[in-house]
Amino acid sequence: MDSQTIRILLDGEPVEVAGVAPTTSLLAWLRAARGLTGTKEGCNEGDCGACTVVVATLAGDGTALELASINACLCFLPTLDGKAVFTVEYLRAQAGGELHPVQQALVNCHGSQCGFCTPGFAMSLWALYNACVADGSRPDAARIRSTLTGNLCRCTGYRPIVEAGERMFDRPARVLDREALRRQLLAQQRTTPLDYTHAGARFVAPRTLAALLELRARHPEATLLAGGTDVGVWVNKQLRTLSPLLYLGEVAELHRVEEDDGVLHVGAGASLTTAFAALARHWPELGELWERFASPPVRNAGTLGGNVANGSPIGDAMPALIALGARVVLASVRGRRSLALEDFYLDYMKKDLAADELVAAIELPRSAAGLRFRTWKLSKRFDSDISAVCGAFALRLQDGVVRAPRIAFGGMAATPRRAARTEAALDGRPWDEVTLALAVQALALDFDPLTDLRASASYRRRAAAGLLRRFFLETRADAPLAPAQTRVFAAFDPGAAVPHGEDA
Repeated sequence: MDSQTIRILLDGEPVEVAGVAPTTSLLAWLRAARGLTGTKEGCNEGDCGACTVVVATLAGDGTALELASINACLCFLPTLDGKAVFTVEYLRAQAGGELHPVQQALVNCHGSQCGFCTPGFAMSLWALYNACVADGSRPDAARIRSTLTGNLCRCTGYRPIVEAGERMFDRPARVLDREALRRQLLAQQRTTPLDYTHAGARFVAPRTLAALLELRARHPEATLLAGGTDVGVWVNKQLRTLSPLLYLGEVAELHRVEEDDGVLHVGAGASLTTAFAALARHWPELGELWERFASPPVRNAGTLGGNVANGSPIGDAMPALIALGARVVLASVRGRRSLALEDFYLDYMKKDLAADELVAAIELPRSAAGLRFRTWKLSKRFDSDISAVCGAFALRLQDGVVRAPRIAFGGMAATPRRAARTEAALDGRPWDEVTLALAVQALALDFDPLTDLRASASYRRRAAAGLLRRFFLETRADAPLAPAQTRVFAAFDPGAAVPHGEDA
């Protein structure tokens, strides 16, 4: 028997869910159980955006409300307990049976042809619409493009869709009653943590770190679940059976992002959106990586801690974090320990992590004065793609001499790794063309990359050397180039409230 039901506010109506596997995706349930077929299944791995929905969550002590677009295909139903889900069917209901301004703008601008992907575009635009109506702003084309980087269209073309995003504010506003929604969600909250089982499969959502660590110690075989942007693919594509699932999303301590004694502490449960916003305030050079890391729905659901804990050799966050001197905090019932992030990775997908431990936080020291830092990724698509190479570079210059260089790459080895020989070739030398040439020679000895579908080994070597030269051109003492002079695409504006898209 199911021990508890899952409580969801679906398109404004409370729903209790039981009798489904804990790994049932929101997408499958919406279509098969609720008949809400506007939400489409395309790739079923979070790349196409056809399944985009908007989720509302109570923030903090329940006085605030957060709305975010996510991929329904990667979201397990129990993770939505106590939250609100809005589908494309809700938009017309909100508009009193007429087309919502978002939908009408898509019609007027001819923003749809076959229509398969259109509901996903509509929901991404609806999330933007609500944010802008709430603060009285109106987005420019760059912000609209950034909002839509997680939505793919094969036949319409993006110009009319972006125009729809600009014109959806021309009609009388349809305002979401946030206060009424907040009260509805408060009524949905449970007094005890969700412990859901079905057919022998279990999902537990502890609310304290102590409770989570105790469960981890008792169930070292359990799968830790945060945003689900990787775990969801395990189920959808690899057909894995996962039980028990220990959900980190209700542990408030893991969501904290704070600074103390010059150290930025990012809880492992903080979303990529939240984490990158905090990181970019201190290191605005991270802005482009933030914009190009997956897509808004993936960043809204996925977590920085999950990206670190996954340990993929092409995880985009790790090279930058390593170059900035990040440490990973591991926790268990036995206590906490901290180690340099580069030391966390032992071999391909192998980490210095005991069976009863979990990643609790990532900590970064505030930048020393005069730090020169850059990070870039290279991929086949500019937006929402996996890196072929990701490089991060940090050093200080003292009287024109390189001090304490830290250089890290992803996509060049079995793990994200520092370029030790390159660092040695730089340290203590003048930052000039001669030193750069020595560093490029050393870099060729640091890595022995593979050839795969993303890139050849020779391309990776040349690309890594090119990124090192780009770093030199932007940071050399004599006539450094402005970032705009080394970019093909428009620069990210670190002062903006959200990352902007790039001109294509």
